[in-house]
Amino acid sequence: MIATTDEEILSMFREQSTKSKGFTLLMNKYNERIYWHIRRLVVSHDDAQDVLQETFINVYNGLDGFAGDSKLYTWLYKIATNECLRLFRTKKKFLTSYDEINDKLINQLHDSSNTDADAILVKFQEAILRLPEKQQLVFNMRYYDDLSYEEISQVLNSSVATLKTNYHYASGKIKEFMLNNS
Repeated sequence: MIATTDEEILSMFREQSTKSKGFTLLMNKYNERIYWHIRRLVVSHDDAQDVLQETFINVYNGLDGFAGDSKLYTWLYKIATNECLRLFRTKKKFLTSYDEINDKLINQLHDSSNTDADAILVKFQEAILRLPEKQQLVFNMRYYDDLSYEEISQVLNSSVATLKTNYHYASGKIKEFMLNNS
């Protein structure tokens, strides 16, 4: 029987004889979603792969302690988001500001664009990268990952009202950027 629910995967992981199979199933189930969440935040494929690997190492090491207070994928998103923030802090040691990190990411975006359709997507991604860090996180999780405000609240340890405000401001700034840079 192949485990399909989170409960079945967790049960397999917690049983020593099926631990590796349970973890493989977990990775297969969530790898792509977590990768794209990370990729939208860090932009670079290589950085995303590194962060994804660190995320799953942390998941493996901490899964026995997962209490089930939240959904499993919410917990995974929290670990992945924290790993992205850790990467930003590490890069920040070598760069002077958050804006400099974003400028570098924006340059990577423009370097990878090769069609008009890509140009629109790059402009949209650039607008997101120009947002303050918290607005960027909230926007990505809500817009791309379709997480509820309650789930984002669990990931970012913020109130739902604050997250709604951040999303509202982020949406407005993105619309303004897209209109002013067309």
